[in-house]
Amino acid sequence: MATEHELSPSGYISHHLSNNAVPLGDGGFWTLHIDTLGMSAILGVIVFGLLWLAARGVTSGVPNKRQAFVELLFGFIDGQVKSIFHGERHKFIAPLALTVFVWVFMMNAMDFLPIDIMAWIYHSVFGLEYWRSVPTSDINATFALALAVWFLMIFFAISVKGLGGWIHELFCSPFGSNPLVWIPNFLFNIIEYVSKPLSHSLRLFGNMYAGEVIFLLLGMWAATGLVGTFFGAFLGIGWAIFHILIVTLQAFIFMTLTVVYLSMAHDSH
Repeated sequence: MATEHELSPSGYISHHLSNNAVPLGDGGFWTLHIDTLGMSAILGVIVFGLLWLAARGVTSGVPNKRQAFVELLFGFIDGQVKSIFHGERHKFIAPLALTVFVWVFMMNAMDFLPIDIMAWIYHSVFGLEYWRSVPTSDINATFALALAVWFLMIFFAISVKGLGGWIHELFCSPFGSNPLVWIPNFLFNIIEYVSKPLSHSLRLFGNMYAGEVIFLLLGMWAATGLVGTFFGAFLGIGWAIFHILIVTLQAFIFMTLTVVYLSMAHDSH
């Protein structure tokens, strides 16, 4: 697939960073990114379908490689949760953390797909002009994940402390219950509640978006000839190897922050 607007560097990058967007009504804010929703759903079905099959095949004897891998993964996540979350809902938090880690990791890992080859497949096979493979390089996806954690955080706080206790904490923490500090307490807590989903989502989005742009910049070398193709491929492999760490680390950080925020909501100030 080659179009005129892709001949320039800015056109090439903007094309590959454009979502398959479907406006609802007049568009604007209410616009669906079909590629982000589609890739997220497909990866969720595949990954958790495989984990479900592995869970069904669990035996009490010597585990096979698939079972051993799943047990190691769950044991690692469970150990991280136990070191952070000390509440009574550990049996809910550990599977949630596993879900977050595996799903975010797989969405991040789509960054390893060769961009130009995948663009050709999407265009030639499916007739799609725009389709982004990495859901977490879309701020809408990362903010939706962070917002889901935010609602869980509020639910945990209210379920543990009660609605009255949660409201009391909003106005009486951290500076005390004196009526003179109710407003500063409330403003302080509101800033904290707003900053959590913003930092949670922007950290993941920024890293994955930057990684995608670097892959695009390296891919542009192929347009300069045989030498450019060689160096672009060489540097691309090097960046992909380094990117393995970024993909895994960002999934781990997102999972860890999820557990930390839920633990903070569960505990009292």
